[in-house]
Amino acid sequence: MVFSWQFNFAQTQPEAVSLEEAIAYGEQNNRNIQKASMEIKKAYKDQWSTIAIGLPQISASASYQNFIELPTSLIPAQFFGGNEGEFAEVQFGTPQTMTGGVTVQQLIFDGSYIVGLEASKIFLMISENIFEKTLIEVRKNIVNTYSSVLLARENIEFLEQNKENLNNNLKELNQLFKNGFEEEESVEQLRLTLSGVETQLRYIKNLERITLKMLKLMMGFPTDSPLFLSDTLEKLTNESLFKMEIPKNLSLSNNIDVKIAKNNLLSETLLYKYERSKGLPRLSAFLNGNYTGNSETFSFTESEQKWFGAALFGINLQIPIFSSLRRSVLTQKAKISVSQAENDLTETQERISIEVQAAENEYKLAVENYFTNKENLALADRIQQKNQTKYFEGVASSFELREAQLQLYNAQNNYIKSIQDVIQKKVSLETLLNISKQ
Repeated sequence: MVFSWQFNFAQTQPEAVSLEEAIAYGEQNNRNIQKASMEIKKAYKDQWSTIAIGLPQISASASYQNFIELPTSLIPAQFFGGNEGEFAEVQFGTPQTMTGGVTVQQLIFDGSYIVGLEASKIFLMISENIFEKTLIEVRKNIVNTYSSVLLARENIEFLEQNKENLNNNLKELNQLFKNGFEEEESVEQLRLTLSGVETQLRYIKNLERITLKMLKLMMGFPTDSPLFLSDTLEKLTNESLFKMEIPKNLSLSNNIDVKIAKNNLLSETLLYKYERSKGLPRLSAFLNGNYTGNSETFSFTESEQKWFGAALFGINLQIPIFSSLRRSVLTQKAKISVSQAENDLTETQERISIEVQAAENEYKLAVENYFTNKENLALADRIQQKNQTKYFEGVASSFELREAQLQLYNAQNNYIKSIQDVIQKKVSLETLLNISKQ
């Protein structure tokens, strides 16, 4: 069952994690997952609380009374041999009284209780759905963030290589300029390109640190503790990333939004039954036993104190007769809610079906773009190298070299983005289908 996670898994912090290990760690330690798991525990307690309503209820009571002055009653004096029409003043009882008793109550029949038992099960299922949805979102976010860190590091490698090449070119160009073989404008253009690469490199390095901290946060890992990512971008971009077949007759019943919509329909149906059950009678029984002690002084703790017992058994029957149409109106309202829930379920099923088709189409497009951008990157790299050679041979102009360099940088960015796009589109499709490698 999806809610049976325990949190003792993460008592020791790993120094390095693969993507699968990061997901497993996050499933145990992500705070949102822990909160959702606690909601399931609360739902279990609510279910038992509902069950307990139909079980025997035992309560005890005790009371102590001390009359500062006993009440006086008027009784016809003729009862005591007096004159007719006159009244005698009489005080009954003792100044101090103590009573203790136990009452047992048992519900025999209540239509709303039966519905409540069913509703507690549905509420538990809804809590499980929320947990599952949270789990799916955490998995999705960890995959995307883990890959974003690796992509940022790949981008850093590209930029550092570009920076090194530009620095080498700038040294050669400066020497040519000093010897009078090159114009100052060419040097300035190269410096401008280098400055842009350095700025982008600083930004990507900061982004990589921030993204890594975000990954730690999603995993429930201390953000200030070191964490090494053992997987490489090459491992993530293996053959399985670009192959995902979806059966034509695939059932969407496993989609979490469909599950939630189904349980919402069950919940509204039970609410409708609950409103109808209010017209049924309620039958309960009770048994009461108590002891009473009377005394002139506080002598209830003494062994000579006399106690007088009493016991009572009874049955209560409540029959709703007329509520000025209130029950009827509430029942009709609940029935309308059932119809709304049915429409919501139908709309959700159709929407998810379309979203799956759209996600599949976007995933296939992302895969095609990846291979196209991969080829473009290799092509742009060859073009830049040729133009660099031509430039220092005096065949190509500085403008042509700069254009080739910018084309290479753009191809690198497109390549990085295409990998990220494939990963995100595949994860989104897996999320809709509620499938994963785990």
